[in-house]
Amino acid sequence: MDRRWIPILIIGVVLVAGWNLVAYTVPQFAQAIVVQLGEPVRTVQEPGLYFKLPGVQNVLYFDKRLLAYDAAPKEILTKDKQQLVVDNFSRWRIRDPLQFYRTVRNEAGAQSRLDDVIYSIVRENLGRHTLREIMNEKRTEVMTEVTKESDAKARDYGIEVADVRIKRADLPEKNELNVFNRMRTERERLAKKFRAEGDEEARKIRSESDKQVQILTAEARKQADITRGEGDAQAVKIFADAYGRDLEFYQLVRTLEAYRNSISDGTTLILSPNSEFFRYLKQLDRPKER
Repeated sequence: MDRRWIPILIIGVVLVAGWNLVAYTVPQFAQAIVVQLGEPVRTVQEPGLYFKLPGVQNVLYFDKRLLAYDAAPKEILTKDKQQLVVDNFSRWRIRDPLQFYRTVRNEAGAQSRLDDVIYSIVRENLGRHTLREIMNEKRTEVMTEVTKESDAKARDYGIEVADVRIKRADLPEKNELNVFNRMRTERERLAKKFRAEGDEEARKIRSESDKQVQILTAEARKQADITRGEGDAQAVKIFADAYGRDLEFYQLVRTLEAYRNSISDGTTLILSPNSEFFRYLKQLDRPKER
């Protein structure tokens, strides 16, 4: 290597080192604070090339992007006195780097402070609602309010809380069996109630059916008695009319009916030969008059 290039290289290194001492670059995703002798003197939130006093000032960089914080699961107590293990997470960003530096210094300090702030707000808000509301009915509404209150308190530390969500909400293991037993008892109570209502309704239907059967049967018997009575009256009238017109013919008909009803195959009658029962049979044996 030519010795003539050595001074040029030394000058270049000195210039680069000097440039780095007086200039600094803020990336698109970052923001910075210029600190002079331990005290912040300037905040830089726009990307670009900037200058500082060498040896006196130094630059602290802070992330400008949305950051995530996943809290450890913790227990809370709901309005209906149910213990719930809540695992929540949040999205946040550094809004005021100067305030952020003065209060929490760095991201680790910020997450520690957020853990206290968000957990206290989550516990307070969930404690005003029942387990059913937290799990189903008002979960979105509750977490929106938690996000709003957390952001308001985090502004004191130069932090903006963009969102707070419940990742998981479970019952403690020691309470799961109690809840299960309580749910089973409630279902059994409802089942007994429905069965009792069904039995009561069935008894009403059976009673009404029996009543209708008795009414219909009584009406049918009444109608049958009326019809039978009318028939008997009609028969008596017919017999009376027939008896009044031809007594001899009536006696013959009645005797023939008696023969038909009393004499059949295998029937044995022991009667006197002079019995009135054989009066018309005897007449058949008499010679016809000419």
